Amino acid sequence: MWTRAVLKDNAKKFFKFNYWKMVLVSLVLAIATVGGSGSSTSTQEDLESSGIAYMPPEELLQFVLGFLIAFTFVMVAALVISTFLLNPLIVGAQRFFVVSHYRKAELGELGFAFSNRYMNIVKVMFLRNMYTFFWTLLFIIPGLIKAYEYRMIPYILAENPGISSKEAFAMSKQMMDGNKWEAFVLDLSFFGWLLLGTLTCGLLLVFYVYPYIFMTDAELYVALKEITYGGPSVNNYSYQNPDQFRNGSW
Repeated sequence: MWTRAVLKDNAKKFFKFNYWKMVLVSLVLAIATVGGSGSSTSTQEDLESSGIAYMPPEELLQFVLGFLIAFTFVMVAALVISTFLLNPLIVGAQRFFVVSHYRKAELGELGFAFSNRYMNIVKVMFLRNMYTFFWTLLFIIPGLIKAYEYRMIPYILAENPGISSKEAFAMSKQMMDGNKWEAFVLDLSFFGWLLLGTLTCGLLLVFYVYPYIFMTDAELYVALKEITYGGPSVNNYSYQNPDQFRNGSW
């Protein structure tokens, strides 16, 4: 069985051994995960100051149609960028952290998805996001549960880029069976670090918190994989104990 203390302890050891590369990959992963999402709201005063509230009906209709067209274009562009660029980057970044469990990872792992069954990775990640979205439409709680059920899919693709979507979903479900609540508690345990990182204008997030969290998540994947299926893999990399990294031995 895995414990939060062991995962975090291992993550900190690996993180310190490959510090600057992990900082860079964590920044890429954080940006890719967020995907530049954002929203803005308009108050009645904003509408009045812009003159929209006083538009004639014909001009208002043209404005609304133009806004909808622009909004649709932006949403489609964001979906394309997320599907074909950001999702493969996420898989590559997660591979970097999984490889870091076994040996010192290189930045080239970031591009792994683009040269290893790229379209299959794109398809499986797209389905993962789509299913999570539709479950969330039913209600927040089912969506959250499914998000944790599908949590291991990027890591599975990072080791098995040619795996079918059916197998990837089944493996992730099996690995997370009985572990979703503990994984949720693991996420909550980083709340204080995230808050502290925000108070430092994001500096602590970039240079410590994000790498710490992402490496811990990779440690969770490795632990669940070994519990569920047994034995190390990551394409036959030899296993390295965290203490070996700390001592500088290979």
